Amino acid sequence: MKRTIKDYVVIGLKGMAMGAADVVPGVSGGTIAFISGIYEELLGSISNIKVGLFKTLKDEGFKSAWKELNGSFLASLFIGIFISILSLAKAIKYLLENQPILLWSFFFGLVLASIIYIAKQITKWNFISVLVLILGAFLAYYITTLNPLVTENSSPFFILIAGAIAICAMILPGISGSFILVLLGAYKPVLDALNNKDFKTILVFLVGAIVGLLTFSRVLKWLFKHYKNLTLAGLTGFIIGSLNKIWPWKETLTWRTNSHGIEVPFNQQSVSPFSFDGDAQLTMAIVLSIVGFVIILGMEKFANQKK
Repeated sequence: MKRTIKDYVVIGLKGMAMGAADVVPGVSGGTIAFISGIYEELLGSISNIKVGLFKTLKDEGFKSAWKELNGSFLASLFIGIFISILSLAKAIKYLLENQPILLWSFFFGLVLASIIYIAKQITKWNFISVLVLILGAFLAYYITTLNPLVTENSSPFFILIAGAIAICAMILPGISGSFILVLLGAYKPVLDALNNKDFKTILVFLVGAIVGLLTFSRVLKWLFKHYKNLTLAGLTGFIIGSLNKIWPWKETLTWRTNSHGIEVPFNQQSVSPFSFDGDAQLTMAIVLSIVGFVIILGMEKFANQKK
């Protein structure tokens, strides 16, 4: 596929959108990759990182190996993701602490539209695909109801394992890698490392992420190749089930004291905005949900025009 510099800039912007989504505990960068039309190319390109690639590098040189890897695509995408995560980590943290309802409302509209978009890719519905969708929804919903670990762990080995597990979720539409980090008790240590430029912790996390990414991408690529409709149905279900996590209005059931001695929510459940204890910000929340929804519709329209 011959691409121009403009094409790679657009891919970088899609990477930035993925990075922004992955910073938020409840939104998946994989969802952004899917609705922006690069998901299967991403899986295929990552799957090209194997022993045979090094043989190509040795026998035919860097240029042939780079082409086999689809290196320009991956470099543009991951540069965008990295820039976004580094630049938006503080802003996202601020919004999560000060305007959680408005932030979650925007992402709720975005993810809701994503469900419609991904479900439309399924070419054949039958009993099995509906069953897979329902099972995916129940599994994702169950994950969103799990309690995070009380203790936060920042040891290198734990951060390595957390990176490997979280990256699988990050490339899986509907399951948030950041939320998996929250469940494991690794979200704050990783976010602090990003904010404090702790490159040792960041490097350990990236090594774990690379190992998990190379392994899980091959599984997903195989599923898309042999069971595409069922895989899409499962992904649609995952995203439906994940809506519980990003529902804007929550009631805090239990609290915990973080490492700074501040009381923060520990266990929460979704509630109606009309029974929310506090300012529900309903009008603005609806507006931002619509904005998120329209953004996805716009991306779909743009992708169809390019096709």
